[in-house]
This record gives sequence, structure tokens and C-alpha cells, in this order.
Amino acid sequence: MTQLSPAPVARAAVRWSLGHAIPRTLLRRAAAQGDLHGRMFVASQAGELAAIEPVLGELREHRPFYKGKYAAVSADNAAVRALLSSPDAGSGVVPGDQTSRLGRLQSWAAVDAPLGPLTPPSLLVTEPPDHTRYRKLVSRVFSARAVEQLRGRTQQIAADLLDRIDATDPVDIVESYCSLLPVTVIAEILGVPEQDRAKVLRFGAAAAPSLDLGLSWREFRTVEAALRDFDQWLEQHLESLRRRPGDDLLSQLVSAQEDGVGLTDTELKSTAGLVLAAGFETTVNLLSNGIALLAADPDQRRLLADRPELWPNAVDEVLRFDPPVLLTGRVTSADTEVAGVPMRHGTVMVGLLVGANRDPLVFPDPERFDVTRENARDHVSFSAGRHYCLGAALARMEGEVGLRTAFERYPELRVEPGAVRRSTRILRGYEQLPVTLDASARVS
Repeated sequence: MTQLSPAPVARAAVRWSLGHAIPRTLLRRAAAQGDLHGRMFVASQAGELAAIEPVLGELREHRPFYKGKYAAVSADNAAVRALLSSPDAGSGVVPGDQTSRLGRLQSWAAVDAPLGPLTPPSLLVTEPPDHTRYRKLVSRVFSARAVEQLRGRTQQIAADLLDRIDATDPVDIVESYCSLLPVTVIAEILGVPEQDRAKVLRFGAAAAPSLDLGLSWREFRTVEAALRDFDQWLEQHLESLRRRPGDDLLSQLVSAQEDGVGLTDTELKSTAGLVLAAGFETTVNLLSNGIALLAADPDQRRLLADRPELWPNAVDEVLRFDPPVLLTGRVTSADTEVAGVPMRHGTVMVGLLVGANRDPLVFPDPERFDVTRENARDHVSFSAGRHYCLGAALARMEGEVGLRTAFERYPELRVEPGAVRRSTRILRGYEQLPVTLDASARVS
């Protein structure tokens, strides 16, 4: 783990205070006073949708937006789509006023902040024209056509991973399958050597809470250390690709140009790191959530066995019903209107993807998991607008191949006691999911 000297530690303490300690205290206090945004923050820590659903119901009574003490929040499908598509609602943080003491403090603390998914020039927090340029350079590898060419290889990887598992004994399917399938696929796309893939998995798991709000000091230090270590590894990997380029995406990004302009070293590391981490982190959640849902519902499994053409729709229903990402945020860059509601410049807006996905105005009987649902694809789990998930086609394909391969080989797959949800508030999935693949083959 990278060690920091006293001055960087002080700056890290300020980053933690402004980004986690103070917001956590304020939102908990707001929750105690009945603020629905605060209550959602507290409920999301439980990791179970059952804790969140009552708050979603109350939020819908304030359609399209609930104006909380610190943010405008929506669980309304149409309003969340409008928020995600608004040209005046950006994903970046509004910079502090450099003439104010707080603005100067923010700038001082950000001097040596590690590159992460929520620090510029990440695709998640940049806006056009930079966002357009970064996205165009990497989008070709994630096109539907390019993804379909990976289907055969993904199928082979899934089958090989299942071959390695003892089907008669309980196994953590997250560790042995859900994590390894997407990380292997994205590692091959990006030219990551096989010996480095376990390291990339550890980086991803350690850095995943960087998307969260309200981390403890210890969690925050662990996340920032993981981001620094990932940055160092990525720098070495990119340098290796400069010396010995291959046919992978990162080799192409090293020399790629758009209108004669390439990526700077910082832009290259930020873009490559995000694509690498995002290329497997959320898909791990999709696979684990899907396995848990289907294992618990034999009727849905039988439907898929009888009608395998439903598998693509089943993946979208998993994404709708138990999304890998719970919510997303935006900040207005001007006085504007979103879904007909006036919003002042600098307003923090929260779109609850899980709420939009269970909006009864869009999805009849939304609390029912149904692989035949006609409009399952109308979910917003991949966001919308200019920040629509770059890897949506890849995630859908991996979800379909991964889930179908597992349940076609082991149709009676059973979840055992001991499942543990991830502790993150934003990303939703399983830390551990013990299963028995073939209970009938067990020797008593």
C-alpha cells in the first residue's frame, strides 16, 4: 500500500471531511428530521431493497421531484430519464468559488487526489466537448457488432470456469464465476496479461466504494490507496504497451487521435482505468443478482428452459428488478427546468435508478420478477443521455451468456445460507453467494 507523507495526509483528511464525514453527518441529521433524501441515505446502507422500498413509495407521492434539504430526489421513471438527458444537468462537481475560503480549501485538498471514477478527466464526470472526444475514442470496441464477435469466446470462458468448479460441494459463485467471467473478457479486450488479472480484480474490489458517499476514514484511506496502486500498475502497463503494442483496445488508445488530437497521459490513464474497472465491476453484480433471483424462482427457470429465446429479456428483467447501480447524481450547470420543475444553478439532483425501474406507471406489478415482461428493456440501469453506459451491449451479452450457461448446465442450482451483500451504497451485488450447483450429485 502506498504511504503518504504528512502534508498529503492532511489534504486527504480534508477530502474525506468534505466528501464523506460532513455529508454523512448532515444526511443522518436530516433523516432524523424526516427528510426523505436523508432517509434514503440511511436505508441504502442496509444493502437490501426491502429497507429502501418504503422510502421509494413516499418519494413517489412527491412526483416528479422531492425537494429535500440538500438535493432534489426522484424515483419517477419519466423524471429520472429527463434528469439523465438534461443538457443543463452535468455529472461533474460544481467547482468551488476560488475567492472563498471553502473554494481555496477544496483546490488545496485536490492537489494530490488520486485518479478515480469521480475525478476529472474521468468519463463519468466530464462533459462535452472533452467527454465526446474521450467517448468516441473507445466506443468502437463496445459497439453491438464488436460485442457479438466476442460471444463465442465469452461462452468458452464461461464453460471453462464451470468446468473448474466441484459441482457437488457448496462454492462461492461470486469468487469462482461471477467475478472471473467479466474480468477475463475485459482483460482480453484491454490486453491485460493473465498474471495481472487477479491483481486487477483486487484493485476493482478495493476501489468500488469510491463511488459512495459517507465512507469512514479507514474506508476512505483504503480506497485512495487502492486507486494509487491501480494508477501505478496502469502506468506500467501502458508503458509496456507503448513498447510492445498489440491488437487490444489500450494499445489503440495509446496512439489514437481524434481530429489530430490524442489523449494526454492523465486522460489516457483515467479513460483506460475507468473502462477496465467499469468493464467488469457492474457485470459481477448483474451475474450475482441474476443467479440469486433465478435460483429462488423455479417457475422462471422452467420458462427459460422451455423458451431459451427469453434469455436476453431475462437479463433486462434482472437489470430492472435488482440493478447493479442503485442511484446516480447530477448537478445543474444553469437555472433550468427538469421534468417541468424549476431548478436553480448548482442544485444537486439524485436519480434513484432502482425507483425508476419499479415505477408502477411504467411497469405493471413492478415488485414481481417476470422474465416475460414485455417492456423489461425500458429500465434505466444503464443511465440515459450522453452518459449512457458505454459497455451496455457488452454487459447484456455477458449477462446472457453467463446466466444461461450456468442454468442450462445446472438447472437446479441452489443458493445456500450465508449470502452477503456488498457493503457499498451505490453498487448493488453480492460479496459472497454460496451455492450448490448440482445438489442431486452430492454424496450423503
